[in-house]
Amino acid sequence: MVSTISKEELSVLGQEVFTGRIIVVQSIKEAEKACDYLQEFDAIGFDTETRPAFKKGVTHQIALMQLSTEDTCFLFRLNIIDMPDCLVDLLTNTEIKKIGLSLKDDFSAIRKRSPITPSNFIDLQVFVREYGIEDIGLQRVYGILFGKRISKGQRLSNWEAETLSDSQKMYAAIDAWACLRIFNTLKNREKNIPKSPLG
Repeated sequence: MVSTISKEELSVLGQEVFTGRIIVVQSIKEAEKACDYLQEFDAIGFDTETRPAFKKGVTHQIALMQLSTEDTCFLFRLNIIDMPDCLVDLLTNTEIKKIGLSLKDDFSAIRKRSPITPSNFIDLQVFVREYGIEDIGLQRVYGILFGKRISKGQRLSNWEAETLSDSQKMYAAIDAWACLRIFNTLKNREKNIPKSPLG
């Protein structure tokens, strides 16, 4: 398997699209329903988005948290609902793996909203190295494994906008879903490696 990919090689790849359901969560009732659904899974993809600050000394709290299964991504609008108890329970659940990337920054941002200790998170930056992948950025790892490019065009958009655009929703969903897809693909590859007759 290729262990690295150049910026030039990445730029010519076709753009990835998430074809599953994208569900925007902006009430406590919707959050409870979404969390009940997500509790049924062994592993889910995770990511967050924060409104960018273009002035020195200005910071914002997490505006969006994305949690994804293989075919459904929930976008929790934390700038509207804050951190509901059901979401805290999910993030601290020791039975469900949460798959993300560069989690240190996410954890720091989460604690600005709620003083919780996230549990059973797997950071792909560490995980992919076990499979000989040298690149640790989400775009590059995804390009190596799937031959597709993840667009970063919406990264610096306003995640506290009254209504999220379709392109924002697609961008946000792909990031969380891609983390889960990378994890599952590498784990399955490990399972499918034939055992040596020498043990």
